[in-house]
Amino acid sequence: MRTGRVIASILFVVGVLVAGCSSDTNPPEPTTGDWHGAIEVPGQPIEVGVTFTGDGTATIDIPIQGLSGAKLKDVQSDRAGVSFAIPDVPGDPKFHGIYDQGADRIAGDFVQSGHTFKLSLQRGKVAPLNRPQTPQAPFPYKSEDVTYRSGDITVAGTLTKPEGSGPFPAVLLITGSGPQDRNEELFGHKPFLLVADTLTRAGYAVLRTDDRGVGGTGGKLNDANYTDLANDAAAGVGFLRGRPDIDPARVGLFGHSEGGYLAPLVASRPDSGVAFAILMAGPGVPGADVLVEQTRLIAAAGGAPAEVVDTKVRETAAVAALLRVGDVAGAKELVRKQNEAKPADQRTSDAEVDATITPYLAALVAYDPAPALSALRIPVLAFYGGSDLQVPAAQSEQPMRDHLAADPDATVHVFPGLNHLMQPAKTGLPTEYAKIETTISPDVLTYVTGWLTQRIQPK
Repeated sequence: MRTGRVIASILFVVGVLVAGCSSDTNPPEPTTGDWHGAIEVPGQPIEVGVTFTGDGTATIDIPIQGLSGAKLKDVQSDRAGVSFAIPDVPGDPKFHGIYDQGADRIAGDFVQSGHTFKLSLQRGKVAPLNRPQTPQAPFPYKSEDVTYRSGDITVAGTLTKPEGSGPFPAVLLITGSGPQDRNEELFGHKPFLLVADTLTRAGYAVLRTDDRGVGGTGGKLNDANYTDLANDAAAGVGFLRGRPDIDPARVGLFGHSEGGYLAPLVASRPDSGVAFAILMAGPGVPGADVLVEQTRLIAAAGGAPAEVVDTKVRETAAVAALLRVGDVAGAKELVRKQNEAKPADQRTSDAEVDATITPYLAALVAYDPAPALSALRIPVLAFYGGSDLQVPAAQSEQPMRDHLAADPDATVHVFPGLNHLMQPAKTGLPTEYAKIETTISPDVLTYVTGWLTQRIQPK
């Protein structure tokens, strides 16, 4: 579910590094300037850009993650060797290589969590990703950075609204699982920025926020449970309904993936004041079931032999069973035991286990959406991508229809050929997301806008 990110996670995309340094006896000229290359992760090379300065520091750009100018640490180099590291990233990522003066390049090994990948850099800036749907200023609407309280934390976000005084109908966007910023940025795509732009142009105010521990929002996501996260969303609804430029009777929710769990959970509260809910790849079955099925589908689609797929499914199911009853410590111990049976280059580090197996993940795995969905009596749109391997339509579509059967205005729709991000996909694998230039299929944006305007008139 973007939980996805798949529990095994593509950690290699999280951290990368490079660097250069100087001293009076080692002039910086050989490495000073801009360099670019790719970490050779099998099937998913990661393009990076590195800028070496003359004062012994260096920064890195990773366009696929929207990272620009991140400072590197342990920057050291001479004419025969270059080494560097990136701070505060699981797996202790490091690079060590050499500067080849004849070829004018830097080549060596990038190591993270015991995994080694080749990295070769040549002069020049890294090419930006082509993301043609990313909205660009000037915008025909107003944009305002806002903050509000949710219990003992501050939530930060951006409110976009049409020109004029209103009051406007409004939509609160709820991200998928994991630490997401207000744009839900992934691989250079900004799905929530695009959704906000689309709906604001159609006449709706839209609030998108940073998750706990991300950007301007306080707290720590890994320690949060679903009551905490539902309260955060409810606080956003309350913030919108309390503004004079927002119509309090026409405030709804748009949840992606895990957000499709949280939106109904908030909307089903008797005093929620939520007028409608839109669920994009929102699971219709418990989190443990989603996690196990996505493990099976992704492993099989990636070409793993049947016995390997079966092993991965058994391991995931065993960990999910412990998390489902809240045994986080037991789940961590089991993952470490599972690691011992794997080749060294396939093991997950203890730090990564601690960062992944958390109370927050336990809450997701244990959640059953049936009660909240069955209680809804507001307009609901739930839609899926037919090629989604993280929240597969084949698993969630019918349960979603069953849960919403008593709702007088519920629509469930599947878009053939689209993945978890609603991109046109060939395989549906998460490794494909970065390669697709489309952020969200225009057909999806048109369908959602049409559904909403038929029920909640913008004016």
